[in-house]
Amino acid sequence: MTNTVTRTQHELTNARTRIVGTRDGRLADAIVNAVRVVRTAFDALALVWRRVSSVVTPLGWSIAIVIVLAFWLGYALGWTEAVVVAWTGLALVCAALFYLIGRNAFQVRLAMPGNRVVVGDKAPGELIVHNPSRRRIAGVRVEVPVGLGLAEFAMPSLAKDASFHDVFLVPTSRRGVIPIGPVRTVRADPVGLIRREVVWASVLELFVHPKTIAIPSMSTGFIKDLEGTPTRDLTASDVAFHALREYVPGDERRNIHWKSTAKTGSYMVRQYEETRRSHLMVALSLATADYAGDEEFELAVSVAGSLGVRAIRDARTVSVVASEKTPEFAKRAVYAMRRLSTVNRARLLDDLARVAMADTALRLSELCRVAAEGAAGISIAFLVCGSTVTPTELRAASLQFPLGVDVIAVVCDEGAAPSLRQVTDLTVLTVGFLDDLQKSLARRAAVA
Repeated sequence: MTNTVTRTQHELTNARTRIVGTRDGRLADAIVNAVRVVRTAFDALALVWRRVSSVVTPLGWSIAIVIVLAFWLGYALGWTEAVVVAWTGLALVCAALFYLIGRNAFQVRLAMPGNRVVVGDKAPGELIVHNPSRRRIAGVRVEVPVGLGLAEFAMPSLAKDASFHDVFLVPTSRRGVIPIGPVRTVRADPVGLIRREVVWASVLELFVHPKTIAIPSMSTGFIKDLEGTPTRDLTASDVAFHALREYVPGDERRNIHWKSTAKTGSYMVRQYEETRRSHLMVALSLATADYAGDEEFELAVSVAGSLGVRAIRDARTVSVVASEKTPEFAKRAVYAMRRLSTVNRARLLDDLARVAMADTALRLSELCRVAAEGAAGISIAFLVCGSTVTPTELRAASLQFPLGVDVIAVVCDEGAAPSLRQVTDLTVLTVGFLDDLQKSLARRAAVA
């Protein structure tokens, strides 16, 4: 009897558990479904909000707020003028919506004949818009960002397979890298309440190179040996013969000069001057304190470019370095230099198009110290700076290089008369115009 009662109680308990479990499962399913519905609705509202906010301008939002306030003031307070303003604004918004109608089945392309020009040269760009569809497409406004400016084009309606071409000029009065694009088509109402943009073409970069001038070859006057310049260090084997000396144990027998040995009666060996491959360095200061103004700096960039291009044409080993900037978050100055590419003429001028003055850039003497430590075997160094660098600072910068390095400082002083002076082992060239560089280097080569 007791076992039967106990079994019955267990069955009732299990039944109640199943009922409660079923109810809990249904409640959990209902909660999950409710969360999914809310999440779907939220995502839909977020999508609608993103699309609306992407086409409504700040002026459009302002007009919307004015319309809501005008309706409330007009009907709540019986203000007739506010009602008129509200309905007028609403009609204006409805009219603006018609300007969004239209397909964007375009093929847009941005083309340029070349991506490298010299300061002052013409740089034309071409905009090509094609309609590949089978229907006519309504006209739109096309915008092409050009640097900090904007080129606008009123593209008319295009029939099927029709194209729209237009040419624009990129201003190249200043050296630098000018981003062009991306091209975007714009549909907007005349008032400016709504604006729908579609970005098409990618960004092109136009390199505006500094002006350069043809200067005398570095093989004339500056570096007399095509294979290398002899040094004062003596060696047992090289190409520059120095003298004969008596044989000492350890000398190679192949260096014995047998004719001199026969005359003197003792072994005589050849001795050579050690030569090194000519390595030219151009150091350009980017420190604002080293220049009196922007014109001087632009002249210095042109001078550095002319020297580097000449060395590349001469197939010389050349290094072009510039001051590195100290980051704003750094607690102390960063002593580093930036190496510019010398693979070819175009790459060097590309890098020079990007350089700019900076207050935190290393000054000339600091740049020379880093350059002398980072480049071995330098035979001639050109230091390019502005007129604010004193002769004492030039001398200190030249002393950063090892003995035997021919150091030439090119001081860019806008409008000054060209001059050439010698300060102990340092040659100082002053140029007021880029054309003066050619004459000054020719004079320096004649004196050397």
